Amino acid sequence: MRVLIAEDEKELNAIMRKKLMDEGYAVDSVHDGIDALEHLQAVEYDAAILDIMMPKMDGLAVLREYRASGGSANIMMLTARDAVSDRVLGLDSGADDYLVKPFVFPELLARLRVLIRRAGSAGKPSSVISCGGLVMDTSSREVRRDGVLIDLSSREYAILEYMMHNQGIVLERESFRSHVWSWDYDGESNVVDVYIRYLRKKVDDGYGEKLIHTVRGAGYMLKAGS
Repeated sequence: MRVLIAEDEKELNAIMRKKLMDEGYAVDSVHDGIDALEHLQAVEYDAAILDIMMPKMDGLAVLREYRASGGSANIMMLTARDAVSDRVLGLDSGADDYLVKPFVFPELLARLRVLIRRAGSAGKPSSVISCGGLVMDTSSREVRRDGVLIDLSSREYAILEYMMHNQGIVLERESFRSHVWSWDYDGESNVVDVYIRYLRKKVDDGYGEKLIHTVRGAGYMLKAGS
């Protein structure tokens, strides 16, 4: 899952970026509102964390302009302001959540997981996603097939989570790179194929029904059944 951090406190920005990357997220980070808006309009993010007090353009202005342009990514506002009126203003401007500084990272991560689960779903989001006998719990980050725990690296988990959220849809290689790797990634061009091979060994080997399918000339798809 790909996340944007817009926070002008450089030390906090760097810490947040590292924490999220350690959890397997692809993270882009900026330090002012203009850059934040440009990134939001150029990249399809699963969620964004916007500080309110930023130079060049404050977080609320970024949020309002992004929503006015049709942007639909889930947005968490981050600020030192803890007055109820400030929180209401943020939510009324189109924010999906609001976290007050100082905060603890486990809460930030939990709120971020809820935002991402909420994307594209109606009603109360569930932390459990399934495809055939494959079950992913995004709260505990556990993946099992037919009850057997599968040990995944953070990158493998991120790729599989993206596929679980898009079951039955052919995902192009560039789509994986856009959602799972950061803006500044400059690695091997076949990295998606490499990780799909890793996942197949862990998810499909030993099972009669294969869940990860190659769509020749197009990409990959996660699907149960024929």
